[in-house]
Amino acid sequence: MKQKYTKLSLLFIGIFIIIFSACNNDNTQEKQKKKEIPTTQLDTIAMEPPVFKTTYRLDSISSREHLDSLNNSFSEEDRKLVYALNRIDAHRIKPGTQLIIPDSLVNDLNLYSPFPKSLDPLDSIGKTVVISQRIQAFALYENGNLLQWGPVSTGKQSTGTPSGLYYGNYKAKRKISTIDESWVMPYYFNFMNFEGIGTHEYTLPGYPASHGCVRMYREDAKFIYEWANMWELENDVIVQNGTPFMVIGEYDFKEIQPWLKLAEDNKFNELNPEEMDTIKVYAQRYKNDPLNFKFEDLSEKEIVL
Repeated sequence: MKQKYTKLSLLFIGIFIIIFSACNNDNTQEKQKKKEIPTTQLDTIAMEPPVFKTTYRLDSISSREHLDSLNNSFSEEDRKLVYALNRIDAHRIKPGTQLIIPDSLVNDLNLYSPFPKSLDPLDSIGKTVVISQRIQAFALYENGNLLQWGPVSTGKQSTGTPSGLYYGNYKAKRKISTIDESWVMPYYFNFMNFEGIGTHEYTLPGYPASHGCVRMYREDAKFIYEWANMWELENDVIVQNGTPFMVIGEYDFKEIQPWLKLAEDNKFNELNPEEMDTIKVYAQRYKNDPLNFKFEDLSEKEIVL
């Protein structure tokens, strides 16, 4: 009897060992399968920032009430943006004034720039001021990359601002006009020495109105005053040119302001091929002028014997 129970016990133990071994083997195989599953490699996708686009509408101020209503519908930042796009000061807007207004208002004037984000002809020039008379705007470039832009008012038809390549000469935080002593020009930066023409703060009426200088908002004139380089003199002789000022294009006094045409074509104010060619010519002139370089700053390839 004992032998019978012993045999049964051994039989049950054997079955248990077989079942346990099988389960353990299954678990081991399952773990190995999990280890063998290759990890999925996700491709890295370079996301480009979305390109900002907007359309414009033309609004004609019909009355003082209309102007008040328009001002009340915009925040202070939005109003400032609209004024800049129309090259005008707030106090200059009155019944009868036409304004271009973007359908998308974002507090970043550079998003509405008529100038390209980069200009290859300027990539070897540290700092460049570009002034477009056609669209009454300026742009600042560092090594061909747009830093900022803004509105201007250049010379009126009888006293136009001459187009050309010029250089920053001298500056004055407060300069009195030689034409009228009552005209104070804050943050003046001269780029035509004998003609007395430069950039400075003064009222913007929404069209060319100066006696040859380039009027700007105070913050823009101040920025150029602090950012651009003056000439370097030795015994009253120029030994190093200042920052180049490139004045391009011509304003069409017979047509409406070009920015008002953005309602029909939102690319109308962009630089045209002729203006781009002018910038290329000026950039080459800059590179050909030895007064734009210091010998110790030139690489061996740039030194021409």
